[in-house]
Amino acid sequence: QVQLVESGGGLVQAGGSLRLSCAASGRTFSAHAMGWFRQAPGKEREFVAAISWTAVAKYYADSVKGRFTISRDNAKNTVDLQMNSLKPEATAVYYCAASKGGSWPLTRSYDSWGQGTQVTVSS
Repeated sequence: QVQLVESGGGLVQAGGSLRLSCAASGRTFSAHAMGWFRQAPGKEREFVAAISWTAVAKYYADSVKGRFTISRDNAKNTVDLQMNSLKPEATAVYYCAASKGGSWPLTRSYDSWGQGTQVTVSS
């Protein structure tokens, strides 16, 4: 498995930006597709974005398409999520995850998860 630690969360006003980072440890990081999910209070964890191990393929939830950008650096074992034009409904705990294969938007396709980082967007 891959050990994951997220950082970069915080409080931002609507329309602002944040950059989340996920640091991975483990020799097989570059072999995994990686994803970002979020979970708001009282709601299920939902898919945000994913990136293939080569970084060639990227996939986004419709709700963030055009505003969020996922990237990775396999030399540094990191995967980032740049979030622009943030909306209050983006308030959630954001999780980084390593895929074990399967459909990227599904949580069951991931077998390693970070502890999460809180993002709060004020209106």
